[in-house]
Amino acid sequence: MKIILKIFLAGCIMTVLPGCKKYLDVTPDNVATLSSSFSNANESQAYLFGCYANLQQLADVRRNPGFTASGEIIFPINMQDQTTLGGQGGDGGFNLMRGLQNSLNPLHNYWDGYNLGLRLWESIRMCNIFLANIHLPLDVQPYERQRWSAEAKFLKAYYHYWLLRMYGPIPIADAAIPINAGSEEVRQQQQTLDSCFNYVIKTLDEAIAGLPPAIQNAAAEAGRITSTIALAVKAEVLATQASPLFNGNPDYVSFKNKSGQPLFPATMDPLKWERAAEACRIAIDAAVEAGAKPYELRIQGNIVSMSDQTRQLLTLQGAFVDGWNPEQVWTLNPHYGWQYMSMPRVTAEAAANVFAVYSNFSVPVATSEIFYTRNGVPLNEDKTWDYAGRYQLQTGDEAHRYYIRQDYTTVKGNFFREPRYYSSVAFDGATWFGSGNTNDNNPNYVNAVNGYASPPDRTRYNATGYWPKKLVHYQSVPGQNTVWQTYPWTFIRLSGLWLLYAECLNEAYGPDGEVYSWIDKVRERAGLPGVLESWAQYSRNPNKPATKEGLRQIIHQERRIELAFEGQAGWDLRRWKELQAVLSSPFQGWSVFNRSIAGYYQLSTVYQPSFGLRDYLFPIQEYDLITNSNLVQTPYW
Repeated sequence: MKIILKIFLAGCIMTVLPGCKKYLDVTPDNVATLSSSFSNANESQAYLFGCYANLQQLADVRRNPGFTASGEIIFPINMQDQTTLGGQGGDGGFNLMRGLQNSLNPLHNYWDGYNLGLRLWESIRMCNIFLANIHLPLDVQPYERQRWSAEAKFLKAYYHYWLLRMYGPIPIADAAIPINAGSEEVRQQQQTLDSCFNYVIKTLDEAIAGLPPAIQNAAAEAGRITSTIALAVKAEVLATQASPLFNGNPDYVSFKNKSGQPLFPATMDPLKWERAAEACRIAIDAAVEAGAKPYELRIQGNIVSMSDQTRQLLTLQGAFVDGWNPEQVWTLNPHYGWQYMSMPRVTAEAAANVFAVYSNFSVPVATSEIFYTRNGVPLNEDKTWDYAGRYQLQTGDEAHRYYIRQDYTTVKGNFFREPRYYSSVAFDGATWFGSGNTNDNNPNYVNAVNGYASPPDRTRYNATGYWPKKLVHYQSVPGQNTVWQTYPWTFIRLSGLWLLYAECLNEAYGPDGEVYSWIDKVRERAGLPGVLESWAQYSRNPNKPATKEGLRQIIHQERRIELAFEGQAGWDLRRWKELQAVLSSPFQGWSVFNRSIAGYYQLSTVYQPSFGLRDYLFPIQEYDLITNSNLVQTPYW
């Protein structure tokens, strides 16, 4: 039985813990009942799975600021029914981009567990209690005690890391609070940023030593942590610590705790990039040793006709949506539950059932233009691509028939694009392999002007005319008898590690052949020439890859393309200090309620995002500052 099923055992555990209490300001109670949780091996393992519970819930993209506040996907704001995303408040994470964050009742409140946040301090407390008591059951074998303790240490480290990248400096909760602790002992203050990062790394190292490199019994243990996962997370943590948001950021130089201690490092430390690069190398080697490799398409179901072009698109998409494949270094058990939000209606059956497809996840025009031309360079750099005329109308032709409906009128910007564009984004006129039709010689297609994909009302519509196609499995068939081909949510892929390694190498040592080689491994799978070749032949800025600054821009864009819609971009843009710039321009799309081609293809502003300097870090709820006078508020809040 997979861990996701075992998580339900956590319910009985949580009832004996102070679930409604706040970790940092209340002494744990009910501890007398904890002895039963460690009376034998079965009870102890059930308690450990309770420690996993909030980790699994992080697979819900609504809870992930990396997904909801990246600008990759927006949610309509003027709907007749604004509760389609899981009820009242389900779209709250997207409101982070609307300037609605506040300190009275924060969105994504992970400090207390409100507004789609989770009670991570409670999860940390559970991990500490587990580590303090796992010696008690006599029937736990030594190898089990070692592994279970290592899992708890990983979870404790990761929960600290999640809080750290949201709030910056945080208290470090390394041990269970004694039952006779005084109020001052539990009212902890924030530690310095580097102390927090170093604590996470130290705890991960302790966990790595006791974890297996791979899961041997996937049917019983899929979703449990391995040393391979922990090494990949360690690489990400060190890269985050080395990044501009946390490494000598002048915006936070005056931020101090209640003891007057500066909480952020005053100067940038380039050695942090070197440590991150080494961690990436070790993580990649460990992943390969454990069997990680680039995804190869695994055909499921009956295929009527599949061209090489369609096979390539499904391979690029499948690396993410084909669950538990060898490219996925870390995958959580819960399935992505929002395919009906991520796709257009492409069949009469889907259009007839108004509850089958909502289409609300809307990709802004600017996000669609992140993807390269077919020559592997940005749209505005390709000297062979008509950037100025990209919004002119053009008819689908024979050369693009596996990507764009032949003889269908769409915009010129959809032509001569890289394969990842066609595998990740759907648009008016795009072909749609799947949804019950696996014949790419006569595929379904998107008619957003006056066909099935056009808005049936002011609730079930896409606000921009672009959909995150990458998130919809080709075997999913919405309609009168909807069948969703579900898949688990992946946090880390091998290609993401390659690009993280390239980033760290470039920041540490500058451009060289090794940096290019790791980028080119990703580009090769996408059917693109290498970096140097593409920029030399097609870019108006051919020397861009030769400088650290130029190659940095290339790597950042490559990560945004390769990991698009995977919940990673929001975190990357924060640590790079680029999210404010990305969210400075209006979110635009087509005039989706217009039923004529000429009228539809008029750019329209959905809304102007609002994201200031203070929004890089999340506010602590003001109530917490009252109950714990040793805390200080996040900068600029």
